[in-house]
Amino acid sequence: MASLLTGRGWLFDLYPIRRGMQVWFLREDGEPVALWERYAPSFYVRGRAATLSRGLSVLRVPATVTRTERVDVWAGRPVPVFEVRVEDPLRYAGVVARLGRWEDDALELFTCDIPLAQRYCYDRGVFPLAWCEWEATAEGELRTLTVRDDPWAVDYLLPPLRVLELKVEGELVNPRHGHRGRLEVSWDGTTRLLDSDDPASLLESLAGVLRQVDPDVILTQWGDAWLLPSLRQLERRHQVRLPWNRDPQAAIPGRRAHSYLSYGRMVRREAAQFLAGRWHLDAQNTFLLTETGLEGLLELARLCRMPVQQLARTSTGTAISSLQLLQAHQDGILIPWHKQQPEQFKTADELLTADKGGLVFVPEPGLYGDVAELDFASLYPAIMAKFNISPETLDCPCCPDHRVPELGRHTCRNRRGLVPQVLEPILAKRARLKRLKQTATDAQARQTYDRRQTALKWILVTSFGYLGYKNFVFGRIEAHEAVTAYSRELLLQAKELAEAAGFRLIHAVVDSIWVHKPHVREREVAALAGTISHAIGIPLAVEGIYRWLIFPPSRMHPRLGVPNRFVGVFRDGTLKVRGLECRRHDTAPFIAQAQQAVLQILTQARTPPELARHLPEALDVLKASARQLWEGRVPLHDLAITKQVSQDPDAYRRPCDTAIAAHSLLARGVRLAPGESVQFVITAAGDADPACRVRPLAWGVSPEGYDRAKYVELLLRAAETVLGPLGYDYAKLNELIQLQPRSADKLGLFGQGGLKIVLVRTI
Repeated sequence: MASLLTGRGWLFDLYPIRRGMQVWFLREDGEPVALWERYAPSFYVRGRAATLSRGLSVLRVPATVTRTERVDVWAGRPVPVFEVRVEDPLRYAGVVARLGRWEDDALELFTCDIPLAQRYCYDRGVFPLAWCEWEATAEGELRTLTVRDDPWAVDYLLPPLRVLELKVEGELVNPRHGHRGRLEVSWDGTTRLLDSDDPASLLESLAGVLRQVDPDVILTQWGDAWLLPSLRQLERRHQVRLPWNRDPQAAIPGRRAHSYLSYGRMVRREAAQFLAGRWHLDAQNTFLLTETGLEGLLELARLCRMPVQQLARTSTGTAISSLQLLQAHQDGILIPWHKQQPEQFKTADELLTADKGGLVFVPEPGLYGDVAELDFASLYPAIMAKFNISPETLDCPCCPDHRVPELGRHTCRNRRGLVPQVLEPILAKRARLKRLKQTATDAQARQTYDRRQTALKWILVTSFGYLGYKNFVFGRIEAHEAVTAYSRELLLQAKELAEAAGFRLIHAVVDSIWVHKPHVREREVAALAGTISHAIGIPLAVEGIYRWLIFPPSRMHPRLGVPNRFVGVFRDGTLKVRGLECRRHDTAPFIAQAQQAVLQILTQARTPPELARHLPEALDVLKASARQLWEGRVPLHDLAITKQVSQDPDAYRRPCDTAIAAHSLLARGVRLAPGESVQFVITAAGDADPACRVRPLAWGVSPEGYDRAKYVELLLRAAETVLGPLGYDYAKLNELIQLQPRSADKLGLFGQGGLKIVLVRTI
């Protein structure tokens, strides 16, 4: 027998091939290594042996069948099933699909629709970016693979990654909508512009760069939807092959784009272009990379056992579901192919009680001081873990006295649920990462810990939604309702304990409370948090004490505030903003920046009355921003408004701005799909011709420019959100900056006026 070759490094990429699984590693020096392992994925079948045998013989696929037992999740006990192991991974999906339709669904399939690279990680106990040692033959066949790493570690080494960036030069405008320019290629501090006038030359230059750099990661802007498909089309036309893959035998598998409705909102899942032996990450098609950085993305890839390219393009719900599927697989639980638990029948009274959701105390709008904010740490996941709430533990036959508040249901004390088993270690790891972030002295380490804990926060947030998700195989709406019932009870307890300690409740929303006490001290708030944490059994953390806090009024109901819409400054000077224009994705960047600039000036006030001293400076900043708009000195990309298309462009009945922009693009051959985003600039808001009101940003500068009066109006509306409770509503701000010109001199638009400072609801 030939001697085995040994090595060690990080597990970098993996994908199925005909003989098993292709596995790529990065050595310590960053050099890639390609190996492969024989792997025959399996699934489980419940049904008659003769029916299964006849189905497999018709399909003519090499497979082995053995009798075994696996746990029925709802019954909580083992049941007899057949394990079918398919020798060719590339035919696995076809076998599952055909057998699933065999003879009027005579066969019931389980654990059969997990992506094969993910399933390999489950079966082999490996995970992306794991530090491994291996032995392989000279032909590259893996014989042993040993993981010397732990996915639950908080400190771990990652490989040095070579990154190549590709984008169309200029501002970030979706090129699919018509924006064009030269191809910008960047790596290791070097940037080159490749001219698109000669496509063949462009392809040859790009091929040279790819061979020279040999990147581990190709980071693109709109690479999935436009850039890579366009370049591949040029490849075919000019017969120039680019070395996208490190594996020359591999194709570039893709995923088609599609739109779907989720909780009343259209969502667009863009196309995907995956590479073999290196990663392709599209910065415009990844929520996790945007929200948590590369550190957070890699943290979840390790934890959820999902290849990085796949995880980057999925939702956080898919990540938490992978952990639940992993736990079920490790526990020998049969994972249903399709959801089997419909919602139980409820009377109208039962539905009204169960479907209340989280508890909210709406704040009175105005200005406040000496307010402390206290937050439960991941309240819903903590409730699931503490009270053992899982679809299979609800209404068990053995623990009728373990009651859920209000609902009359109960949870099991004898059988630990699947969901709590998954959530407990995530909660513990996040708490540890947050402590490390607070104690770290190095800024880079603090950022890394913060991004990793933020990634965990997102999957914890999603875990609650997936508990009741109608399409998730382990989802059950009654478990979802039990969590909110507990949350309402716990929030009421927290309110009562705060009031008993001499605090007044100002606002509460699901898992956070805002309480006021004149001249409150930090130790009083810490004592209150400790009292509530001890009584409830779930940690309550002090977010901070505000110097001042503003709850803007609702525009529909001015006497009411809006839950989770506020701005305030903590005593350490940290600004916290929620729900305002500067936090919204559909606000023009210039408007958001102007509102942020006003807020930064107001942060200098140490008490509510001190805000009066800083208002003149804030109003001067507002005037300067309005002047820039009125004089036409703001670049178009800073005025772009981003909206999602909620339906097909032809289906719009009214000419709203989003519909107009979508129709404009359609006239030039670009059809937007429901859920897709469009960027546009307002050119003439009140024009009788709808087509003149807005212009897609991708079209560049309009001869008419932008609608200056409309953008000033948007600016003042954003300013009113902050300054309205301080006595400056829209009418007063409009009067102050004098929108209408008094002469032909544009600089004369802004006259002088006295400032009358009014503070309302100061306590």
